[in-house]
Amino acid sequence: MKKKRKIIGAAMGNCVHVAGVLGFLKLAESEGYETIFLGPACSIDRILGAAKEVNADIVAISYRLTPAASRYLFARLKEKIHEFGLENIEYIFGGTLPVAEEAEKSGIFRKIFSTQPISEVIAYLKGINSTESSAIYPHDLIHRREAMRPFPLIRHHFGLPSVEETVKGIEKIAEAKVLDIISIAPDQIAQSAYFRQDEIDSGLGGAGGVPLRDENDWHSLYNASRRGNYPLLRSYNGTRDLIKMARLLQDTIHNAWAAIPLCWYSALDGRSDRKLKEAISENQSAIAWHAERNIPVEINEPHQWGLRGAHDTIFVAMAYISAYNAKKLGVHDYISQYMLNTPPGTSPTMDLAKMLAAKELISRLEDRDFKVYTQIRPGLMAFPSDIDRAKGTLASSIYTGMFLQPDIVHVVSFSEADHAATPDDIIESCKISRQVIENTMLGIPSVNSKDIMRRKNELKAEALYLIERIEMLGQGVEDPLTDPEILTWAVKLGILDAPDLIGNPYARGKLKTSVIGGACYAVDKSEARILSEMDRLDEIGVYSDEKDSDTQRFQF
Repeated sequence: MKKKRKIIGAAMGNCVHVAGVLGFLKLAESEGYETIFLGPACSIDRILGAAKEVNADIVAISYRLTPAASRYLFARLKEKIHEFGLENIEYIFGGTLPVAEEAEKSGIFRKIFSTQPISEVIAYLKGINSTESSAIYPHDLIHRREAMRPFPLIRHHFGLPSVEETVKGIEKIAEAKVLDIISIAPDQIAQSAYFRQDEIDSGLGGAGGVPLRDENDWHSLYNASRRGNYPLLRSYNGTRDLIKMARLLQDTIHNAWAAIPLCWYSALDGRSDRKLKEAISENQSAIAWHAERNIPVEINEPHQWGLRGAHDTIFVAMAYISAYNAKKLGVHDYISQYMLNTPPGTSPTMDLAKMLAAKELISRLEDRDFKVYTQIRPGLMAFPSDIDRAKGTLASSIYTGMFLQPDIVHVVSFSEADHAATPDDIIESCKISRQVIENTMLGIPSVNSKDIMRRKNELKAEALYLIERIEMLGQGVEDPLTDPEILTWAVKLGILDAPDLIGNPYARGKLKTSVIGGACYAVDKSEARILSEMDRLDEIGVYSDEKDSDTQRFQF
């Protein structure tokens, strides 16, 4: 068995600040080191004596007081290292930037940490040369995730109304080293008509994102990201011509993963004119295209229902059905996204119950050929327009999401309700989120509260009932949960429904929901009584033992 390397850590001299060195030692333990913490305000003799006694490989010293005092202590440390005969030990330092500059001048330390991103700390502990950017910052999602463990990757959406502004913004964000993935936000025209530019109304260019119109635009975005911490790039696959767009994204920005819905970006939400059944079929074909090339896939479906007011049971059911479709279509690495704070009024307790219910159902699908990665994000509708309050919402939402042990944290800028995020907004939002993440790595309370467990188990049972009803619609169909006609049928009948779909010709649009006690429930017409899923489906004529005979009249 390989011998563990030993690290001794301490706050030196009269410094009592130990959070930084403790966080470093905890990270070192996760990388297989044996660590010994000596405590605050340790004398130089005590630090070096302990290092000699245990035959330490590394001495990690922290000091966060004045630069002048640190200069004196570093001079004493240099003398004592020679006196103790410990020149062969590796010394590293962590502290404020002014003190780190004094540490650099002392010539004692092999590595000095102050404002560097956590990825560089992890790289040091893994023994990766900090000048090897490709080693510290792998250029694909799965290897980058492994390199960053135990910390999640950070992602943010970005796109300004001109290509030039967006290029400059990506350069600035990459140099700041605050995130791992930049999600390109194409404008609405690029999403729907990139390959049909004769349809473009130039007066609407730049609405909702960056007006990307040819391959050179995409290449310029990728080239802008090749600096700093070399963030991965990704983009949604658009609302039409999905496979054409998939090829473009792979050839230009090396799309980190695909994000494709099942039912949406169709006539159901007005983001394209694709009929529902046609959209489901095309979306599935695009998912399979990525699966064949071993490109990770996210099916951004469940929160689309939640954003339109659907109750928690539909979110949980569609989270499972999305993952089920991904597995059946051959996806190996699946990104399961959990949008928190949706709908507004959802409490952190009930949010966790909902997400844990979805996560546990999805975990049933995992095996050697189907790996699930958890991605959390704040809800779009949760942010107030007051910027200071919005910063509080961001921090609160990220903290709640960390209970789900995410692989990816999709940060939403605090500016969301006021203006499109600038590079400075994104950098600040990511720094706020990073601090919350690092704080939670020191330990967070258990989620096993009675309220969470009760609601989680209730939602799992309700979601499974809903899923069974969809399967019963497809009696005689080989796999109802992946059949576009059955899924279309489920929407038309109202098994899958949302209040905001009222008047939509492809949906029933009759569902009423209400946030009660921090959870979103289906309610009766008077909105006075909570409906179980059995009661809700019986009320709309979807019976537990056979298809509703009326469904035969629907044509798809």
